[in-house]
Amino acid sequence: MATYLLLILAGFAAGALNAVAGGGTFLSFPALVFAGVPPIMANASATLAALPGYVASAYAFRDDIRATRSLPLPVIFAASILGSIVGACLLLLTPNETFNRIVPWLLGFATLAFALGPRLRRLSAKGRKADRSSGQSFGQSFGQSFGQSFGLTATTAILTLVTAYGGYFNGGVGILLLASFSLIGLTNLAEMNGLKNLVSVILSGVSVVIYTSVGLIAWKEALVVALACSLGGYVGGRLSRRITRQDHLKTFIVATGLGMTLIFALR
Repeated sequence: MATYLLLILAGFAAGALNAVAGGGTFLSFPALVFAGVPPIMANASATLAALPGYVASAYAFRDDIRATRSLPLPVIFAASILGSIVGACLLLLTPNETFNRIVPWLLGFATLAFALGPRLRRLSAKGRKADRSSGQSFGQSFGQSFGQSFGLTATTAILTLVTAYGGYFNGGVGILLLASFSLIGLTNLAEMNGLKNLVSVILSGVSVVIYTSVGLIAWKEALVVALACSLGGYVGGRLSRRITRQDHLKTFIVATGLGMTLIFALR
């Protein structure tokens, strides 16, 4: 009973955090591990638990996704599917002992990405403004720096790399996607959020299919967390409009991520 109570509370809080600011994996993944699920299975089960929330969020942004002109949807689908397959397969090839040693680094990286995500987007926005004032596009200046144009190939490569990370470990992938879209040159936040949710649905869905095919999902625990996460997402979505100071919430999420990183490093 205590174990399921832990999973319900963690799932509800994770869903609420994802709806308001993100970072729910910092709660759902450790809760599954503390409930006795092996880390690799906990990682796969946390991805399944987050999937309903991603679907609901993508549906909420369906008009923004449908109206996107910045990135071709076939490219998004192809890169997301390819990346998630690569990431999920890499997870299957990772021994349990190796993954146990990697977990603190993954949590630490996800925490750092969450903490620095807004700053990265602001820096990218400043770069685009500077490019426009100098008569260059962001893609042109980026291309000159690397000796090649920043076009569809580079965009596909970036999305593939980020979704491969998401297929391997779901924590922090939303922040990485927003930072990547900003780097690519997107400026409309509603469009970026819509595409982020769409990509999250694709990469999580493909990953879960692969995880399920090899019996990597702890179904009882995962379904409990998924149901609680869905309820928490609904409540969080309703409350998000009333939260005027998200900086305090983000500080709490970063502190939670750092705490979980330390706990897993000392295990």
